[in-house]
Amino acid sequence: MSDRVIKILIESFPRILLPGLKMTVPLTALAFTLGVIIAVWVALIQYARVPVLREAARFYIWVIRGTPLLVQLFVVFYGLPSIGIITKPFPTAVAVFAINEGAYAAETIRASIEAVPHGQLEAGYCVGMTRWQTVRRIILPQAFRTAAPTLGNELISMVKDTSLAANITVMEMFMTTQRINAVYYEPLALYIEVGVIYLLFSTVLTGVQRLAEKRLSGYGRR
Repeated sequence: MSDRVIKILIESFPRILLPGLKMTVPLTALAFTLGVIIAVWVALIQYARVPVLREAARFYIWVIRGTPLLVQLFVVFYGLPSIGIITKPFPTAVAVFAINEGAYAAETIRASIEAVPHGQLEAGYCVGMTRWQTVRRIILPQAFRTAAPTLGNELISMVKDTSLAANITVMEMFMTTQRINAVYYEPLALYIEVGVIYLLFSTVLTGVQRLAEKRLSGYGRR
């Protein structure tokens, strides 16, 4: 590696990391949180087996999981303006990522809910709880313990998927790297550098995930 490339990497590192902290992390946190909220409600709708709502939930999951995330971003950001609906890049990215995550996480949470023994629901009724109280206090906590590893993996995956937001002009890490590369034209070095930063973020989240799983498993034993 030449002195020029080393100098470029040193100077570009904080310029790439800062958008990661200011844009990539908030985008991931907001979208994942909203996605899990959507997923819980969609999973509960399927668990409740309300005919019309259940079919609507299945249709939502079918459409979102069956189409690429990049296409969804383009439809909302570039397609909706043709019918008069104009959205800003960051809110669009948050909404699309959340809706996409909601479809995938809904199936994870639904399977985890159905894995809880039916006797837990009956036990709640026996102590005077309503169905909603039983689900909220007994079923969901157990379901989240089961779903935690998969949801953690999906969170890590979302951190990397946020690079797709560059396609709708969100100034996150990947788009920043593209702009720096347009000036210096060192694609190999710069794209490896941004890859390393994504790897650092994913490594931190992996450590957090393992700690959370240990705490949840300890809670389950108590």
